[in-house]
Amino acid sequence: MSASASDFARKRQTMVECQIRTFDVTDQPLLQRFFDVPREIFVGAANQAAAYSDSLLTVRGEDARVMLRPLVLARLLQGARIERSDRVLVVGGGAGYSAAIVAGLANEVVALESDAKLAEAAKANLNSLGFANVQVVVGPLEQGVKDGAGFSLIVVEGAIEVEPTGLLAQLREDGRLVAIVHEASDPTGQAAKAILFERSGAQIGHRQLFSAFAAPVLTGFARAQEFAF
Repeated sequence: MSASASDFARKRQTMVECQIRTFDVTDQPLLQRFFDVPREIFVGAANQAAAYSDSLLTVRGEDARVMLRPLVLARLLQGARIERSDRVLVVGGGAGYSAAIVAGLANEVVALESDAKLAEAAKANLNSLGFANVQVVVGPLEQGVKDGAGFSLIVVEGAIEVEPTGLLAQLREDGRLVAIVHEASDPTGQAAKAILFERSGAQIGHRQLFSAFAAPVLTGFARAQEFAF
């Protein structure tokens, strides 16, 4: 028997209360977004039973895209300090879940996906929920959006191993970027940090937000030996 809308609503409430809140996420508008957005429609039919589990889920298009664990995405977005006036670029957002969360908090969202099939799924999912302030774009993740400079916030949904120079160049002068960064010195490949990059004029600074669970590295962001935090 398939789960009903009320069953999914109860699972969303449990996800918020038992996963996300317990990972030091206290931003009430952000918590409300995780309760309001029906994650089950973004995970694909094969994953619906596990839509609210505390695990990485793979959403398959032409390639496979892994959704961050809900508590990690929530803590990352809390660190991003989303404001109502923000113009946000979501990188590697798969079928649109992270863009849907952000769309209820920011003014404008551009969702960049390199997988054309997933981008089409994202458009359909976001349209079904009535989001008028989200644009889905297909292209190489590491390059950002052509002629897309001026983002106040960039959210990378996935791990990187190199400095995202192409994305950082598209931040406005006081913009910020959040991503999960794998630690180059970790031989197991399991250690990672959530990093907040902040631009001030021509300078880019960064600081750690929290220790994170490792996630698959996004295409275009594989490690360069000279780069490490």
